[in-house]
Amino acid sequence: MKNIWEIKIIRKLVYFIAGFILFVLLFNYVLMPWYVSGKEIVVPKVVGLTEIQAKEKLSDAGLNFISAGERYDERFSKGKIIFQKPFAGSLVKEGRRIFLFVSSGIPLVKVPSLTGRQFRDAQLTLEKMDLKVGDTTFIESDLPKNTVIAQQYFTGREVKSGTKVNLTISGGKAAGLISVPDLLGKSLSQAQRIITGSKLVVGRINYQPSFSLLPNTVIDQYPGKETSVKEGTNIDLFVTKDIETSKEIEEK
Repeated sequence: MKNIWEIKIIRKLVYFIAGFILFVLLFNYVLMPWYVSGKEIVVPKVVGLTEIQAKEKLSDAGLNFISAGERYDERFSKGKIIFQKPFAGSLVKEGRRIFLFVSSGIPLVKVPSLTGRQFRDAQLTLEKMDLKVGDTTFIESDLPKNTVIAQQYFTGREVKSGTKVNLTISGGKAAGLISVPDLLGKSLSQAQRIITGSKLVVGRINYQPSFSLLPNTVIDQYPGKETSVKEGTNIDLFVTKDIETSKEIEEK
């Protein structure tokens, strides 16, 4: 049994040595002479060409090509060759592989959420994302001054790097605008004093029956609370009345 295994091992060893010797002979006397004596070719310039044009030019020159991937390069539009290796003008053997890198075009950036931020904060955020502030429009608003009210592109939209984003900014309340006070639940006399004290005018008083509230209680108003209006604007009130007599009760 031992002799059989020894014979098998020796046989494998002989096959390995013979194969190695054959490879060395082929390499020295066939491959190397062919490589050394092969035709030399000047690598053509393909930078700036489209991928299809570059591959055709290399094939015509007797060279092979390998797509090595995409890279961003601001000098070239998407699909153009931005780099080749070996370089143009190099002497190589016929059939040599040329590695080509293709432009991925201008990179896309996701627009951040800017609404509700102060203008300066929004500007810095855009700069960090390689974007720019475009046209800014200021409008009257109840929001604090310089707060971003709206943005040109919705949050998450992909745009080209360097894109300008137009913004609508709060200019604050215009001079003379008054925020309507909250009058709900107040008595009629209290509401009237608050209105006049706010440089507004008591408008139409509308009486409505109520089973649960005392007469002359304000249950609604128009315009509503915190609405910005001009000085002297009429504030209409909706007030409860006595159910039994169906008459308005004048407050003393």
